[in-house]
Formats: sequence, structure tokens, C-alpha cells
Amino acid sequence: MSGERKVYVIDDDAAMRDSLNFLLEAAGFEVTMFDTATKFLNVLPRLDFGCVVSDVRMPGIDGIELLKRMKALTSRFPIVIITGHGDVPLAVEAMKLGAVDFLEKPFEDDRLIAMIDAAIRQGDSAARDQAVTRDLAARIASLSPRERQVMDGLIAGLSNKLIARDYDISPRTIEVYRANVMTKMQANSLSELVRLAMRGGLLKD
Repeated sequence: MSGERKVYVIDDDAAMRDSLNFLLEAAGFEVTMFDTATKFLNVLPRLDFGCVVSDVRMPGIDGIELLKRMKALTSRFPIVIITGHGDVPLAVEAMKLGAVDFLEKPFEDDRLIAMIDAAIRQGDSAARDQAVTRDLAARIASLSPRERQVMDGLIAGLSNKLIARDYDISPRTIEVYRANVMTKMQANSLSELVRLAMRGGLLKD
């Protein structure tokens, strides 16, 4: 389960990193530490989905700038911001930039763990949906123009014979195109093809 519960901690304070590492690993998370936001951003494209826990005040790229850059990258990683007592206005700004929540130091361990758990559940669902949508778009794009015409006919409820008549080709040829469509769309049945077309925005529900 730990492989599905990744946390990336960004904090320039070594003692804070050690404390968070101990706490989060004990709670079953797979933790990776970064002492600067720059190092995190450099490897972000290669990281598996997880929750980011970042201090707001850091040298170089601070928590606010980190949020701005991740927003520009359309990153789906949820971010929890850790703040000091005087940083509440900054924390509010962080929320406006997309942080899922913020914690004031000193904070309760259980609250941080619950916050990360909730962020991973919500964010992972969104990330999975986005990945499915991208995959589906790639399947649709792989269809030839004729295969796309045949699929449009199929999801409109037309028989092979009617589709063949519309495009002045033989029903036998339509069967070949239909088989290609089902293979490329990874659909095992016509009903599944219709569901995929709806998910891909080709057919309104």
C-alpha cells in the first residue's frame, strides 16, 4: 500500500525534514525529502503521483512560487502548505493558488496525516481520470478517417448494411473496419464502444 501513498516533503530545515520523515513513514507513507523546491521541480516529471508537503518560507523558490510553477505545469499533485504563526496571510494566498490546505506550526501529527490521506484520495482520483481521458483521446486519434466514420455509424446505432450504404462500400468491408475499430478502441462489445465514445465526448449522454 505504501507505493500508492507517496509524500514529497520540501523544507530547508533539516530538523523539520527528519521529524516529518519519521512521522510519515511511521504512518505508512513512502516519503521523499527535498531541501529546496528547485530540486523537487527538477525531478517532478519523473515522480509518481503523491502529495506534496511544503514549507511556505524557504530561500530561493518559496512555497508560493512553488504553487505558481506547479499551477503553470498543470500538475495534479495536491499540495499541503506548512506555515509559521505569522504566515496566515501567505497561507490564504497559497489556498487561492491551489494548495489543498495549510497547517500552522506547531501542528497535531494526526491532523497532518489525515490531511495528506484526504489529499491523496481526492487527487489520485482526479489524476486517474485525467490519465484515462488522455488514453482514450489517443485511441480515438489512432483511428483512420474511414474507421472513424464507421465508429460514428456504430455509436449512432446504424447496422453494417446502413453504414455500407452511406459510404458506398460493401458490408463485408465494413465488418473489417468494425473489427479494426473495436481493436483500436479496446472495446469488447458495442455497448462498451458506446460508453467509451460517451467518455471521449463523441456522444452526449
